Amino acid sequence: METRNDEVICLFQDKVSELLLKHRSILDSISKHAESAVRVNRAITKSVTGCGCISVNARKQQIPAEISFEDCRKYMVTHIEGVLCENCKETIEEEIGNHLFYLTALCHLLDFKLDDVLHKEYERINALGHFHLL
Repeated sequence: METRNDEVICLFQDKVSELLLKHRSILDSISKHAESAVRVNRAITKSVTGCGCISVNARKQQIPAEISFEDCRKYMVTHIEGVLCENCKETIEEEIGNHLFYLTALCHLLDFKLDDVLHKEYERINALGHFHLL
C-alpha cells in the first residue's frame, strides 16, 4: 500500500507529538529548532572545510542586463563545486531530519498542521511565482 505525501506528513507530525517529552515547553522547542538549524549549517560547512568533497567558489552573479526575469535562472549559479560524498550526504540528511523534527514540534505545540502549512505556502508561492522572493 502506497502512502500519499499528505499522509506521511500527518503520520510524521503524530509521531513527533508522541515522542515530544523532554522538549514539550515551547521555549525548549524554539531553542532546539535554532540549534538544529546551526547543526545543518555546520554539517554543510564541514563538507567543505573538513572533508572537501564540495567546495564553494562564490562570486557575483553574472546576469546580462537585457534579460527577462524568467530567464535569469539560466545565469544563476549555486557556487557549489563537487558532489557530496556518501558520508557527508548522510550526515547532512540526518541533520535536516532533526531540523524537520523540531519544526514539526513547533507546529504541534502551536496547534498547526504541518501539511496545512505546506499547502498554504505552496499556494502562496505558486500564486506569487518569482515575486515571492522580493
